[in-house]
Amino acid sequence: MYTNVCKHCHKVFHSKIRTLCCKDCRAEDEDQLDDIVKYLKEYPNSNALQISEELGIHPYVILKFMEEGWLGESTGSFEKLPD
Repeated sequence: MYTNVCKHCHKVFHSKIRTLCCKDCRAEDEDQLDDIVKYLKEYPNSNALQISEELGIHPYVILKFMEEGWLGESTGSFEKLPD
């Protein structure tokens, strides 16, 4: 049994697996993640700031999803568009 602390409400809870959010806050994570994934399907080369501005989700939340492995990273390059 693991003792965990929710990343949203900071409530201490116990579970059989190590997890970053409690059952009460999991829906919030899932909603935000669904919105981000939907946005990235439409605009695949967006960065965290662009996603944040469009969806109203704090950029640190988006980066946290990346650290947790929910979102992948692109290693593409940027080129200047012709005038």
